Amino acid sequence: MKKAIALLISSMLLLVLAACGGNQNGSAGDSGITDTGVAPEAELVIKGTNFKFDQEEYRLKKGVPVKITYENEEGNHGVMIPALGLQLDRKNSSTVITPDEAGEFEISCSIMCGSGHSAMISKLIVEE
Repeated sequence: MKKAIALLISSMLLLVLAACGGNQNGSAGDSGITDTGVAPEAELVIKGTNFKFDQEEYRLKKGVPVKITYENEEGNHGVMIPALGLQLDRKNSSTVITPDEAGEFEISCSIMCGSGHSAMISKLIVEE
């Protein structure tokens, strides 16, 4: 009797967890609305090559939803903006954020990429 109850509870828990899985790819079809529930009004593409990003600084507007995409052009790199809680790489290459604070934020490589890793930095400027 105890085994049957334990099996029933385990089965119900498994069904609940499976139902919570949902779509994990970050988009909801062709609508442009992402898992954040916000359609981006702008797009920012950050490209990385060996030990540098394609621009020294990138600019965004405060309060404007933006799709940030990372493109790895050479080597094995990623993007990390700790102040925004953002990390992108080859496997997770884009997301939509809405910057809610103006200022300058450091962009760095999130993957140890060799001797020039510590110099692989750039700046994100969020304007009012």
